[in-house]
Amino acid sequence: MDDSYDREKVVDCMFDPITSALIAELEDGEKNLQYLSEKATISENEVTDRLSYLITCGFIIQKQVDGKTTFSANIEKLSKVVEDGENFGAAIEGLEKMDSFLN
Repeated sequence: MDDSYDREKVVDCMFDPITSALIAELEDGEKNLQYLSEKATISENEVTDRLSYLITCGFIIQKQVDGKTTFSANIEKLSKVVEDGENFGAAIEGLEKMDSFLN
């Protein structure tokens, strides 16, 4: 896992309504792909696509367990992105984007 990543892209992923719902599911612990797909009412491929950048950067951990794909969140790393002072502006911008999308 590389600690270099596009912070704005990570924040955009985190504040996307569907991706943020997936991340919220992972805050309680590891979940399998089928569960996340059903919960978000999107295909399994879309779940993987939406989480792919976060997986690449180590914010989400993807594993194969008994032939099934599972995901878990690196909560500490996700929190640090939002808490990081230089990302605060990006987080606010992300919230503004989400607000404009919802309105």
